[in-house]
Amino acid sequence: MKVVAFARKEQGTGASRRLRNAGQTPGIIYGGTEPAVNISLDHNALFHALKKEVFHSSILDMDVDGKVEKVLLRDFQMHAFKQLVLHADFQRVDANKKIHVKVPLHFINAEVSPAVKLSAAVISHVAVELDVECLPADLPEFIEVDLSKVEAGQSVHVSALKLPKGVSAVVHGDDATVAIAVKPAGATSAEADAK
Repeated sequence: MKVVAFARKEQGTGASRRLRNAGQTPGIIYGGTEPAVNISLDHNALFHALKKEVFHSSILDMDVDGKVEKVLLRDFQMHAFKQLVLHADFQRVDANKKIHVKVPLHFINAEVSPAVKLSAAVISHVAVELDVECLPADLPEFIEVDLSKVEAGQSVHVSALKLPKGVSAVVHGDDATVAIAVKPAGATSAEADAK
């Protein structure tokens, strides 16, 4: 995904306010061996790009005044109540160094799982993203969580996920739970009444 930006010289609150009034968003590119670069981006293009999941979890081609760099969106600040992006942070990516990124989880086949079809259970998503470590070339857009074999009362853990080649999960502590299948509280009493 390509992003166009312009180097900016002016810094400070007043300069940032003038940029925002002109339909631009201030930002910064940092990391790697080069010094940090202050940039400005088109606000509307950035605002709509931030709505796309792929923009948050992929390597971006940042074109700054004709020079293209590989970057990763690291942070952005939104206005408290206006639809306004206040600032965006991008980190340079080295193709030979592993990166640590949060990747979204896509849950599939919940409607055909035994927990839902046979037990009328509800599958709750405990996590919606996963911390992974990989080389930039191996970064997945998302990770699929197949729920087709989940029984009522079971849970899906990070160790059960099929991660793409070269990608490893960064888990702190025990094997984290990703999803769980639970029967609604009223379901068991309704079954008892029917007997």
